[in-house]
Amino acid sequence: FTFIVMNSAFGQGHFELGSNVIGAGIGVGGGYGSGFTYGTQSPAINFQYERGMWDLGGPGVLSLGAYVAFKTYSYDYGYSSYNSKWSYTIIGVRSAYHYNGISSDKFDLYAGLMLGMKIVSYSDNNPDFNFDYSGSTMIITGVLGARYYFSDNFAGFVELGNGISLL
Repeated sequence: FTFIVMNSAFGQGHFELGSNVIGAGIGVGGGYGSGFTYGTQSPAINFQYERGMWDLGGPGVLSLGAYVAFKTYSYDYGYSSYNSKWSYTIIGVRSAYHYNGISSDKFDLYAGLMLGMKIVSYSDNNPDFNFDYSGSTMIITGVLGARYYFSDNFAGFVELGNGISLL
């Protein structure tokens, strides 16, 4: 899940053809390092942009946009000053179908897919395991989300998906 901190939508209620949305969110939890006893993790920070690109002739619009997210995890060995650190960055292009078939123009319900790269960096200062690693993997993730517009230009949202956090 991701919960929006700030979301700017320019002059709209429903997400429509030509709509633009810029958002920033904070996510907590997640699979990255969550099983370690002595570890700490940062919240996931994400930024996104969407534009209503295609009117599909029904009760909805297809969007195209960009997504970037970042999260870190640190593990302290507990018995020494040694530690390990992981950094995760996701950069992607996503498209979503925004369903406009509900009567309230304060809600934007959407579902879509993201194609992106997950970039991982790892370092460890333990002399027995001392090494650095970085690499990237292509990912495809789904997203299911909802926005609630408090005004024409400000909304909050929650999302399930994108692969960087649980809540």
